[in-house]
Amino acid sequence: MDQTILIVLVVVVVALAVVAVGVWVYMQKRRTEQVRERFGPEYDRAMTEHGDQRGAQAELEARQKRVEHLDIRPLSPSDRERFAAAWRAAQAHFVDDPKAATADADRLVSELMQARGYPVGDFEQRAADVSVDHPLVVENYRAAHYIALRNERGEASTEDLRKAMVHYRALFEDLLESEKAEQTEVRQ
Repeated sequence: MDQTILIVLVVVVVALAVVAVGVWVYMQKRRTEQVRERFGPEYDRAMTEHGDQRGAQAELEARQKRVEHLDIRPLSPSDRERFAAAWRAAQAHFVDDPKAATADADRLVSELMQARGYPVGDFEQRAADVSVDHPLVVENYRAAHYIALRNERGEASTEDLRKAMVHYRALFEDLLESEKAEQTEVRQ
């Protein structure tokens, strides 16, 4: 083999390697953008928890796969109205007994999640599962839940409880009338 052919082969191999690396970098960047877009603020939370992009993305993708195997379903119109009425009652009860109303809100959110098909065991797993379909409000859920825990210990002020109700309402409304649920109902 003469030297010209050898040089051409080396140049072709190097060029293919550069293209392969470029494609790999592009695909990684695209994957990151898709995960970040899907999970919104939850992506930043995962980055903080894991300290690196690879760990955060792996965690969020594992959540997504887990939730894909759950039977998440829309509420029937009667269930939707029943939950909405219960929520209105909890909010009205806040004026007279903020502590009990906040506990009711926590319970209602759990019941609504269960009715939609989310497992309701461990709180952190519940929040992780909800983050897949409701990434913009899951932080509200966490904040409300932590205030509810402080409420159980007698450490939450009325203002804290008001904030918890606002946080719970954001998730409750998203779970109750989620766009995804409405799209599923239309398809059926």
